[in-house]
Amino acid sequence: MYGTGPIDQGNTKMTTAGLETQPSATTYELGNLVAQAWSGRIHVPHFQRDFRWGTTDVLRLFDSIVKGYPIGNLLLWVRKTPARSFTLGQLKINAPASPDAFWVVDGQQRITSLANALSPEGHLHEPFSIYYDLREKRFIAQPKTREPQHIALPVLFDLKKLLGWFRTEGELVAELFDEADRVATALRQYKVPAYLVRQDDLDILTDIFDRMNNYGKRLNRAEIFSALYAGPEEGAAERLNLSRIADRIAARTGFGTIDTDTVLASILARRGPDPSRDIRNEFSSTSRRTAPEFEDEDQYAAYGEGEEALVRAIGFLQAEAEVPHIALLVYRALLVVLTRFFAHFPDPEPNTRRLLRRLYWRVAVSGPAVFKGSFTQVARVLCARIRKGDERGSIMGLMDAMAEAQPSIPTIERFRTNEAAAKIILSSWWSLRPRSLVTAAPVDLQSLSTLLADQKTAATVAHVIFPRGLTAQQVLYAANRLFLPSTEDPVSEITTLLAHRPDHLDEETWDRVLASHTMSRQTSQTLAEGDREGFLQLRQQIIQQHLNDFLGRMAEWDYEDTPSLDSLDFDALDELDEPEELL
Repeated sequence: MYGTGPIDQGNTKMTTAGLETQPSATTYELGNLVAQAWSGRIHVPHFQRDFRWGTTDVLRLFDSIVKGYPIGNLLLWVRKTPARSFTLGQLKINAPASPDAFWVVDGQQRITSLANALSPEGHLHEPFSIYYDLREKRFIAQPKTREPQHIALPVLFDLKKLLGWFRTEGELVAELFDEADRVATALRQYKVPAYLVRQDDLDILTDIFDRMNNYGKRLNRAEIFSALYAGPEEGAAERLNLSRIADRIAARTGFGTIDTDTVLASILARRGPDPSRDIRNEFSSTSRRTAPEFEDEDQYAAYGEGEEALVRAIGFLQAEAEVPHIALLVYRALLVVLTRFFAHFPDPEPNTRRLLRRLYWRVAVSGPAVFKGSFTQVARVLCARIRKGDERGSIMGLMDAMAEAQPSIPTIERFRTNEAAAKIILSSWWSLRPRSLVTAAPVDLQSLSTLLADQKTAATVAHVIFPRGLTAQQVLYAANRLFLPSTEDPVSEITTLLAHRPDHLDEETWDRVLASHTMSRQTSQTLAEGDREGFLQLRQQIIQQHLNDFLGRMAEWDYEDTPSLDSLDFDALDELDEPEELL
């Protein structure tokens, strides 16, 4: 017999309680829908993900509309809303109070794209700068050179503006008016289906949001987490969330912006040994399988403490592991592990820090092989070795997890800034503190952070020395790259600068500059003679030797992974050494 009580599915309790009234289905003509967005009747809840579409996505949306293809249903939450100001894409909206405003539960990317691309203000910004080519009969991104047949979407969408355009700018393509009228009519009259939900319970709304985004195209884990624990709309601008934590850490450390999935995994790792656990019961005291390791801690305390642990982990990477920026971080799982460690042990012993440095570099060069080929398990495996209240046991557990790892050196014959080998090489170069080829001043962390900003790779500061004239294999050599995070050096003159000592620099200073870029007088002279192949061979040798030395110093493969002397119980050792007759 089927009951109406709670339904137990795994660890999740669900009841049959839901919406008081079923959603009503309706359709809106696109012209009407966009007008409502401009007038402030359509709002985006703060728990929604950020706008993520690019120009290609917006182009495809309008192409589908004109072709009459379906673009999916909208799900709109109808609720009483006070007057408020907010941004929708690039549009600043001052919305009046409304008894039945629409809040977008599903369809944010589509509504934001439509409202901005069809608005004279929003159209000025990418990815909304869309035009229609009347002759080619297709939508295009803003062209570098405007042709007479190119018409901006806000003009095409507005009948009065469209007629005026054909009397002025479009006079040369008057014969294409019928095509413009056809597309304009298709846009304005396109019917967008929508479901309207009338429900005051925010928990039910976020449950709908969660379920919808677990079918079809999924949100990432951090986006779902942010939605589930968003809290009320009121006060959202002041509360911590994953994106705000990432921004604050970037400002505090210069490490760049960490993706929100890594921020979430780090916060979860701090509170428990499995950062991949179910997120739906994270702040429920009754539904979690295991108690959090920091008891009586609410969501925002967890956010704040998680941020602090992340900052400590990043400080360790920058100061002791020679990883100055996220663009040089080999595996983000390692940041998650370090965050858990520094959460439980904010000020580790010097020997512990030395072992942590070994751990980072041994994992970095070993890759997923030591973890049975799957790096998705790294954070889970290593976090489980970190035990609350036991610093020495935790660090030894981490080192034991790498006991089977073998010393290895990444290849220097394939340098791609998005690959682990190149990030390792770049860290080794950073350890030399690269100097300006013009002023000889070493580049500091702040300068590097400013140049890299939010870049996910170091491509913008790892310059190609010879873009042409080499074999396909030589182009990829590490020796064909120069790590030059400086605004003072003219990048277009790299080869000239490397080949000739500036008159204002003495020879000793010039030697330091060359050494900071894994070069010598000989490599500089070879370059001056125009011998590209000889230059690359000589520099590859220097890079290889430096990389060997760097990894030997960082990973310390030949050292015993033992605890510090003060952690040993010498009384117990003495007892073991006593003659048997004295025991």
